[in-house]
Amino acid sequence: MDTLGLVLIRSVILAVALASLFAGMTVIERKLLGYFHLRLGPTRTGPWGLLQPLADGVKAIVKEDIIPRDADRLVFRLAPIISVFTALAAWAVIPVGPPVQIGGVTVPLSIADPPGGVLVAMACAALSVYGVTLAGWASQSKYALLGSLRASAQLISYELSMGLSLLGVLMLAGSLRLTDIVAAQERLWFILLQPLGFVIYFISAVAESSRVPFDLPEAETELVSGYSTEYSGMRFAMFMMAEYIHMITASSLVTLLYLGGWNGPDFLPPVVWFLLKLGFLLFVFIWMRASLPRLRYDRLMDFGWKVMLPLAVLNLVATAVVTVLVG
Repeated sequence: MDTLGLVLIRSVILAVALASLFAGMTVIERKLLGYFHLRLGPTRTGPWGLLQPLADGVKAIVKEDIIPRDADRLVFRLAPIISVFTALAAWAVIPVGPPVQIGGVTVPLSIADPPGGVLVAMACAALSVYGVTLAGWASQSKYALLGSLRASAQLISYELSMGLSLLGVLMLAGSLRLTDIVAAQERLWFILLQPLGFVIYFISAVAESSRVPFDLPEAETELVSGYSTEYSGMRFAMFMMAEYIHMITASSLVTLLYLGGWNGPDFLPPVVWFLLKLGFLLFVFIWMRASLPRLRYDRLMDFGWKVMLPLAVLNLVATAVVTVLVG
């Protein structure tokens, strides 16, 4: 029961932390986009607009919840819950630092650390597309359906490249456990040994997160708002929450797999190193949104199948050959 209690406590702390980070990221992104575009971000709500997430939350709660007349009401209500649940579930196996001693008790900084932690995190992240697909299908709207179909095709296309690039890291680490992968980078980060794999994985992670320039499932110039067109109030906010948490999850996995996780010089605690690397990658996500145009859909698919997939296979073969020769 003590172990179950600790797991529940860590789960609640993690859920609150992710919800707070999501709220903070909304205002940070709008502020940074304002600076990038030489305009003002939020300024009216609270000092420097820092209370804008609170205002947005209140607005989402009090807004009318509208369900289309012909929609599948059960699936329509269930879709945003699935998106948020799968986004949060991936964090069950993501460690943010080494175990710490609290009152003589060793407390791991993750909910669980299974031998196949990488596979669990990847599976949970990939399952998020089910919420998007069901939302588009249940809305009975051609724009929402097209957005959900785009999301499914996009995920399949870039999931292959992501998985193949990840195999290079697993070969070098010799383990599927995330803590073991971080430990294997104590002296040399895998981004130096797998530069091509890092680029492929990061681009694939951006595509799976449906962030610019790969935000085709919700392209407002073509599909109104894509899969979330018919949603309002808290259900719409849940989709936005899932998108931001998925972006945070992708940045965390890149940190653990390629940037040494919490490894760093001793003048800062390990958790701080992890958060600094995570913050830098989130900044890159926002920077890309401010700088890059949206790809045309046929070019997005061509890039995934004709460029990313062959490069991922090449990286895998080269890593296997070098590993055998050196080993």
